[in-house]
Amino acid sequence: MSEVLCGNASLDLEQPQVMGVLNVTPDSFSDGGELLDARGQPCRDVILERAAAMARDGAALLDIGGESTRPGARKVSEAEEMDRVLPVVEWLGELDVLISVDTTKPGVMREACASGAHLINDVNACRAAGALKVLKENSAGICLMHMQGEPATMQRRPRYDDVVAEVAGFLAERLSALEEAGISRERCLVDPGIGFGKTLEHNLALLAGLPALTALGVPVMVGVSRKSMIGTLTGKDAKGRVHASIAAALYAVMRGASILRVHDVAETCDALKVWRAIGARDVHA
Repeated sequence: MSEVLCGNASLDLEQPQVMGVLNVTPDSFSDGGELLDARGQPCRDVILERAAAMARDGAALLDIGGESTRPGARKVSEAEEMDRVLPVVEWLGELDVLISVDTTKPGVMREACASGAHLINDVNACRAAGALKVLKENSAGICLMHMQGEPATMQRRPRYDDVVAEVAGFLAERLSALEEAGISRERCLVDPGIGFGKTLEHNLALLAGLPALTALGVPVMVGVSRKSMIGTLTGKDAKGRVHASIAAALYAVMRGASILRVHDVAETCDALKVWRAIGARDVHA
């Protein structure tokens, strides 16, 4: 599939695309609090500056998160999440970039779409009561992610018999649920959920096994940027994981990923430019 329908726009996937992360949370693992003011509210000037830079650097989408999903993160109310996210969706409307909202809550989905969001990025794969109804009522794109458990407990001894087969099977089932609800696959992406209820070995197996997800017939998004698996492999803290994150991202593209969700947009886009240029030469000919 070479594009995804996202409301009144579409995302061209003839080449891999980059999604930039904008967390308006105090407690996200890598960038928590960076976009908030002294009162803990989204800071318009800082957010617009960061967002504009990401768009200039090559991000096709910006993903706004109002509730941290790091291991052990606390839940926030629907009202609190809306207060964080909805103003940002409106502010970003002046930029030439697609807007994604990272949420599991149907009420937030509804209001985000009404405010101009093009895509809903749901780590719970639209399993919340009412989520499918909300998404049927609008035309936003949808990313379905796999997560074992929930953020507060997901890293407590995650187990699989065959992680690639189980994740692919779960995502296939969720795609079928959306189709049965009247939602076209042309609006859908899938994400294996690197770090969401997985050990290091599970994460590595999923990256190697990405062709099993591309076989589902919809584009695959991968988010490995700065995650704990990178820290485990390199011994670096979150801010020191940029280069290794890019290595993992390029491997994901080689295995079929169409979208990379990243914190470091400029660096990732530069790496993709080099990767594309080398590929265009067909060095194996």
